[in-house]
Amino acid sequence: MSERMERMRRALEAGLSPRQLELEDQSHLHAGHAGARDGRGHYRVVVVSEVFAGKAPLARHRAVYAALGDMMQTDIHALSIDARAPGEASPP
Repeated sequence: MSERMERMRRALEAGLSPRQLELEDQSHLHAGHAGARDGRGHYRVVVVSEVFAGKAPLARHRAVYAALGDMMQTDIHALSIDARAPGEASPP
């Protein structure tokens, strides 16, 4: 796992205390894309946390962005988020 992804993992664990956390670098799928040229990456995250219980999808995404903090400006160009509370099924 890259140093950047390890920092992302630590930030998400600290901010969300997830029961499940999957992080995938999808930057290779976006080679040549404008966002890829500046060195920031494209990522996919699946996170299951009690923090999301009773929250709407937008609030869940905001919680993920807040946990990642400045990395959203310095390291991450695009982020695909699957944020669920424990017991919720994954989206179709």
